[in-house]
Amino acid sequence: MLRVATFNIENLDDKSDDKNPPLEVRAPILRGALRRLNADILCLQEVHGQELPEHTSNNPKRSLSALDAVLQGTEYEMFHRVHTVTAGGEAYNERNLVILSRYPISASEQYRNTRIDELLYRRVTAIPKEPEAKKVGWERPILHADIQHPQLGTIHVLNLHLKSRLGTPVPGQKDGFLWNSAAGWAEGSFLSAIKRVGQALETRVVIDDLLESNPDAKIIVCGDFNGEPGEVPVEAICGKVENTDNPNLRANVLIPCSLSIPDSVRFSHYHHGQGNLLDHMVISQSLVPFFMRAMIYNENLHDESLPFRFDTKYPESDHAPFVSEFAEA
Repeated sequence: MLRVATFNIENLDDKSDDKNPPLEVRAPILRGALRRLNADILCLQEVHGQELPEHTSNNPKRSLSALDAVLQGTEYEMFHRVHTVTAGGEAYNERNLVILSRYPISASEQYRNTRIDELLYRRVTAIPKEPEAKKVGWERPILHADIQHPQLGTIHVLNLHLKSRLGTPVPGQKDGFLWNSAAGWAEGSFLSAIKRVGQALETRVVIDDLLESNPDAKIIVCGDFNGEPGEVPVEAICGKVENTDNPNLRANVLIPCSLSIPDSVRFSHYHHGQGNLLDHMVISQSLVPFFMRAMIYNENLHDESLPFRFDTKYPESDHAPFVSEFAEA
């Protein structure tokens, strides 16, 4: 049995304040959640980096010591690991992607405006007015690892954290959390949507390239898509025939593992009392014969969108882990 899991662990860091609990409070709770997953391949999102003593503004040095503390004493501590890195080869300050694997990782790569150039856009509500278009790209990379499974062979795992729905700041239009105009908020949301769908498009380009090289490639794409089934980012990654109208592309369609989960428990996040499925795992056709079932461990999920529901009261995560099981032969 192969178990693959994805989990937005929510702002994992060693810092704390009156709204965020210390790591020593969160670590045992998160450690228990990870042990329950019993995953052979584990994809994590929102793993923050911690500055090392030799860190300077000109020479950043960061580790993932907070993650190390959570994994301590678990079998994940000895797993093979890859994570996103800056141009300088260090962990990002915030929102790193991490892939942990029981099996060897033969190669890894990350994509951030790698297959898609940054776009040119002039903000229409900016104050002062922008005289010319500026580049717009996405801040969050896509992490790709090739994992060597003894029976299934090479499994391409893509770990994602697509841009949230929070509006991208527009010059002169935002003071703290307050937007100065409805048009400014609309433009910020528009920019975030561009980034979210752009990341999904870049992911789909990578998927198509893998399938062009090997039509039987085993591909798992998972993570926090910040979009629900039927929304453009999810649809773009899956590549359904209903959208392309081309039956010749059926072999390239990715199948959501969530379809095997009953509607009543098919959610990984709460917002204003509404359950949402923002965390996904989709697989290539070549893995469907091995797919057995999927589960979302959402029994302990809480709603942080309501007033005064700070992380100090809910130190676990505001996302539920998603796990799928596959037969190995």
